[in-house]
Amino acid sequence: MQQTAVVTGASSGIGKATVQVLLAQGYRVFFGARRLDRLQQIAQQLGGTPLPLDVTSSQSVAEFARQIPGPIHVLVNNAGGALGKEPLVEFVEEHWLQMYQSNVLGLARVTRALWPQIAQADLATVINIGSVAGEETYPGGAGYTSCKHAVRALSETMRLEWLGKPIRVTEIDPGLVETEFSIVRFAGDQQAAKEVYQGMTPLLAEDIAEAIRWVLSLPGHVNIDRLVIKPREQARVDKVYRRS
Repeated sequence: MQQTAVVTGASSGIGKATVQVLLAQGYRVFFGARRLDRLQQIAQQLGGTPLPLDVTSSQSVAEFARQIPGPIHVLVNNAGGALGKEPLVEFVEEHWLQMYQSNVLGLARVTRALWPQIAQADLATVINIGSVAGEETYPGGAGYTSCKHAVRALSETMRLEWLGKPIRVTEIDPGLVETEFSIVRFAGDQQAAKEVYQGMTPLLAEDIAEAIRWVLSLPGHVNIDRLVIKPREQARVDKVYRRS
């Protein structure tokens, strides 16, 4: 029987790469994001079922969930992102509200809405995409690091609340990955985004998708609680070796 996988935040970057890997592994993949035109292009290129999804809207999440039949064997909670790098005493409240809505509440909304289908699976795996910012902090990152620390709390709570059920929970925490992440963070400033990866070799979205494939390939009794993946040239969230 073909297994079902769901990916959020799938219009680019890690989400798109994950859709490609899961399709190649034979899953029936449902994937969502706000940019439906991007999703439709991915479906034309790769396959799968694209669905509109705004994780900051309970109504959108509910409609998304209604269109996905059970059982769901894999859920990849990837939607999220960062906004701004202001010092704490200058933080932009709207940025923080948006980050909490997508990174934290969005993950909780999607998981809650899909729970009936997840609970139907003989073995389900929920993979939450966190960040190295979920264990470290850095100047200008108070809002984003707070959100990713919250993702850690959600992942650990899932394991506690679902203990004894046939559900694995994995948190994957990437370091620097060159995607649209920094372009969004700096409000479209291409130069500022480019400087994040200047002089070093960052991870690619495909590297994280491969880690997801590996996690899913393990025997059902094996749970990878947390997987931290950084470029060789990154020691901490804000400690990066840059070639001159």
